[in-house]
Amino acid sequence: MSHSRSIRIGLDDRGQAHTLEAFVAAILLVAGLTFALQATAVTPLSASTSNQHIENQQRAAATDLLETSAANGDLREAVLDWHPGNNTTDSLGFNSRSEDRDYYAAGGPPNDFGDALDRTFLDQRIAFNVHVRYHVDPTSYNGTPVNRQEMVDMGTPSDNAVTASRTITVSNDTALTAPGFENRMLAEVAADPDGEFYAPPVDDGPTYNHLEVRIVTWRM
Repeated sequence: MSHSRSIRIGLDDRGQAHTLEAFVAAILLVAGLTFALQATAVTPLSASTSNQHIENQQRAAATDLLETSAANGDLREAVLDWHPGNNTTDSLGFNSRSEDRDYYAAGGPPNDFGDALDRTFLDQRIAFNVHVRYHVDPTSYNGTPVNRQEMVDMGTPSDNAVTASRTITVSNDTALTAPGFENRMLAEVAADPDGEFYAPPVDDGPTYNHLEVRIVTWRM
């Protein structure tokens, strides 16, 4: 009698063990499926986060480039590297070597600012446009500049393009930096009927204009 009871107890223990194993296996299966579903759901978010990170990097790089170029004078030199055109030359614009445009299309201009643009972006297969926004009258000083001149135009930015800008002020006695025009001051060029500078004088005082340089970058 005692022997039969021992057999029944052993069978009951084994049955409980199998039940427990099945229960644990079911929990593990559910946990695995839950993890797989979560991993699949995170994939689009991860891509979006990655794109945002790349955009933030490009914006930071453009901002740093503008800050550094403004501090060392390269940015001022670039916005003044303008061929005004007169009776002795047909050139007009940032790019005197092109007859059909007054800006650069394959990369930065041939100066220190352009070299920095190419090193920072073009060498990393990042396209960029650069334009200079300017005011047309003193009343717009407190608002957004209302016109612009292209410096670099490499095409149409993508939907993920980012922008950075920096404003510099030029005075009436600021001289151009284009070769052969280093002695031409902005006020003089503006008063010359045969000359032209993209931004007009908009102040009766020493200030000529406020120029906002804007960089737009996107991955090729």
